[in-house]
This record gives sequence, structure tokens and C-alpha cells, in this order.
Amino acid sequence: MAELVLTFETHPGRTLTLALFRDVKNAKEVRATIADASKPEFAYMNASLIVDPFVVQLAAQRALAAESAGRLVTKSLHTELLYGISGTKHVVESLKRFGIADDTTTLLLARFDCQPEELAAAQSLIAGVQVPLCELPSLTDTELVDKCYKITPAELQGGRSRTDAVVFRIGAKDCL
Repeated sequence: MAELVLTFETHPGRTLTLALFRDVKNAKEVRATIADASKPEFAYMNASLIVDPFVVQLAAQRALAAESAGRLVTKSLHTELLYGISGTKHVVESLKRFGIADDTTTLLLARFDCQPEELAAAQSLIAGVQVPLCELPSLTDTELVDKCYKITPAELQGGRSRTDAVVFRIGAKDCL
């Protein structure tokens, strides 16, 4: 049976925990908790725009590198993660597009150095069905991904994947 929660080592001594939800019915309430400083910070991502967990791992590496260099573009590590997933240098656009909206129904939850009780609190907040991360491809809206990252059909020829195209956009962001 596939695991419902995946934890990756991102840097020595640092981890990133991911949990995937579908049929989310209370995205508006979840969004309201983002600004609540009394709760642990999470990155709540629109899962329909995430093609592969590797994309989140890449963005996590970039966020941790920016933090260690004292060069965060955003105000926190978790918003830096959302910004890092985007192929654009526009912070507000990145957070709007890849964060959750009031009508979001698929949600990918992420937290650096997550403790079990923090994860349990976040899981209890979300009114949706938690599913294994291996279901992410079935929840991805490929047309929307292509539009957001400006992926052309020619890029997907010759054995190249949509994940390859997205990773290229993320990696090239600093060169634009």
C-alpha cells in the first residue's frame, strides 16, 4: 500500500514532508489559517499544477539555499517554496497561481522539518480525502500546467516529459 505522507531529506538535517488531498471542500477555511501566526506554517499548493513531487523537491532545495545565503525573495521559507515552483520571477503571481484559492479541490501540503503533531493538526483541518502521493499525476491538469509554464507541444516530443519542461523553467528562472 502506498504511503499517505512522504518525507524527503532536502539538506543535511532538514526534511520536507508532503501530503496530498483531493475533494477538498474547505479551501477557504484552510486559506484563512495561513496568516494565523499561532499555527505552524505550511505551504498549501494547488495540486492540479504540480506534475511531480520532484518539482517540489527542487523548489525546496532552492528555498533552503536562499535561506542559508540570506537571500529569501519572500517573507518565509514556505512562501519561498511556492515561489520556487513557479517559472516566473513575479512573487505575487507565483503565490496566487500555485497557492490555493477558495475553490481549490486538490491540495498538496508541504512543511519543512514537520513534527508529527503539526502534521496531524494540518490533516485534521483539511476537509478532504487524503490520498497517496503516487496519485498526483491523476490530479494534475496538464492543459493548465502547459499554460502556466508556457510549454509547447514541440518541447514534449522526442521523449521529453512535462516534468522535464517544468524543471527547466524552474532552473532557468534566475537566468531570465
